[in-house]
Amino acid sequence: MTEKSNSPVRAQVAAERRELADLLAGLAPAQWDAPTLCAGWRVREVVAHTTMPFRTSLPRLVVELARSRGSFNRMADRSARRDAADLSADQLLDSLRANVEHPWTPPGSGPAGALSHDVIHGLDITVGLGLDRRVPPDRMTTVLAGMLPRNIAFFGTDLTGVELRATDLDWCYGTGTPLRGLAQDLLLVVCGRRLPAGHLHGDPAARFST
Repeated sequence: MTEKSNSPVRAQVAAERRELADLLAGLAPAQWDAPTLCAGWRVREVVAHTTMPFRTSLPRLVVELARSRGSFNRMADRSARRDAADLSADQLLDSLRANVEHPWTPPGSGPAGALSHDVIHGLDITVGLGLDRRVPPDRMTTVLAGMLPRNIAFFGTDLTGVELRATDLDWCYGTGTPLRGLAQDLLLVVCGRRLPAGHLHGDPAARFST
């Protein structure tokens, strides 16, 4: 796929990062230390994680991965906690603002993967804080188009016997008892997050809610 054909998704990535930066700029200091839907991570750890690729060279990444015995998840957690402790909220925000058009993509992925990464972690923050921010439909459509069975399997979420049905977009996944909600909330279900009560509807809702 050429860079030219990727440009609409690149624009979506930049817009998502820019809007998240504007939202973060309006948070109170206490909200930076509030929990998110990422287990064990506050807002500052999530922002440290999403900006880590902008601040980490490939050689350093290799070293960090080796220190984590080859576990990307272990490395991501260590790095997020370290950077959240070492960098102020303003520094983390500046890192995001300075890199809204950064070309980073997840390993083995493309710009749509970068968009998914930013959208999911942005929702970890906004839903965790109880903020009513809706991801624009065109971005959600791009993210959901990349939620192929192999990608969904990566998260390890047990969706046995459940059909996810979005109430705001023409999207569904799986077979079984319907679980209804906004597309962005169902995306979080796919990613293994447990949502606050009231976000999901249907008999399986309690299974995926706090």
